[in-house]
Amino acid sequence: MNIQESFAPGIIKKVQVNKMNRSSIQVRLGIVFFSFFFFGLFPSLPSAAADNPEAVASNPKPFATVWRVSGKVTASGKDSVQARSLQEGDSVYVGELVNATSTGEAVLNTLDKGMIAVRSNTEFLAENFSAEGKPSDSFSIRLLTGSLRVISGWISHINRSGSRIVTPSATIGIRGTDHEPYVLSVRLATATSNKAGTYDKVNRGGTTMLAGDKSLDIDPGKVGFVRATNGKNLETRALMTLLLPVLLDKVPDFYIPGKFDAELDQYSLSADKVSLLGLEQKRSTSDVSSVKECIPVDIANTWLGQLDSAIEGNDVSAIISLFAPDTTVRATVRDSNGKMTSVDLGRDELAQSTVDAMKGLKDYKQRRVSTEAKLAKTSSEAACNRISLKSVVIEQGLQSGKPFRFESLEEYELELRDGKWLSIKAETTQL
Repeated sequence: MNIQESFAPGIIKKVQVNKMNRSSIQVRLGIVFFSFFFFGLFPSLPSAAADNPEAVASNPKPFATVWRVSGKVTASGKDSVQARSLQEGDSVYVGELVNATSTGEAVLNTLDKGMIAVRSNTEFLAENFSAEGKPSDSFSIRLLTGSLRVISGWISHINRSGSRIVTPSATIGIRGTDHEPYVLSVRLATATSNKAGTYDKVNRGGTTMLAGDKSLDIDPGKVGFVRATNGKNLETRALMTLLLPVLLDKVPDFYIPGKFDAELDQYSLSADKVSLLGLEQKRSTSDVSSVKECIPVDIANTWLGQLDSAIEGNDVSAIISLFAPDTTVRATVRDSNGKMTSVDLGRDELAQSTVDAMKGLKDYKQRRVSTEAKLAKTSSEAACNRISLKSVVIEQGLQSGKPFRFESLEEYELELRDGKWLSIKAETTQL
């Protein structure tokens, strides 16, 4: 059975379950085990710089230095009286608003050995940046208007979920990438006969565009697009249909090379090698006793221990916190005739029914017979950001006064997100 199969949150793949009602399925699943992560709705976008502790810190935190500049490009902090013109070699700090005029362009070299090319008529700020050589390193940029070319550094390799670009209508996830996000204003869209919104052109690697609870993977040579919201309510179902991320048939004509793109093209060819070498140097020269050895089985046992403790203690919030908002789950159970049936459970249905079932759950006990863990195929010991684990567990207790006992195989995919291990996929099979 393929635990990589996923489905959109809130969508239920209809499976006929003979002689088996939902409540009996749920008891066989291990009532508490799969449930509460479905309460975690999709994460809200990062707050603006004014609400970001790093942005208003008294000691500014650098995230990049100016590598190339042409024309007027400025940076201004929240408390700055006026913007300062950037020169080659200057530092740019977390929380500063970077602005390129109609004739200005710049290239910033981020501390994780990435590059950010700032195009003309662009405004953005780095809301969060941490490049300590740790699995918790993270990078979040808010692009307000205009265009960037971003060649990601080591952060996208060791904490892919912690690397993102936020725009007024979308969030762009980065995975070892050379890409060009573009926020096209209504004015410029009208002038160029295009649609206002967020575009993202991938040159190398890949990105994921998210709008609401929908996502779209973008491969090299492709352009993704999300319409501008214009302040409208995203909860309107008809509007959500209009705002779904889509792939365009061709690259829009407003994408033109920047002044320094020839140099960036050359850098991009070796960017991954350069950034990972920078990561090794950072780890060797800093106090990275904090970077623990990557031992999958230890990570798995720690995570399972947290889950089991939360279940036994009926701690709903603790259970929720161990699962990513986009977690997927499949259950394979045995019906009264002994036939194995697989079901994919939607978030809302499973969440509500589990809350009800918890009210009648008593004397819950479980014992893990075995646990196996290894690095997932998409991870490496250096990155140590995704782990696959299997565990055989025996669960028993009383549900609505009736005893139950079952043995099952649990399979998880754990991913390191913002310094915490979360389950992004889960499957249980009754043995």
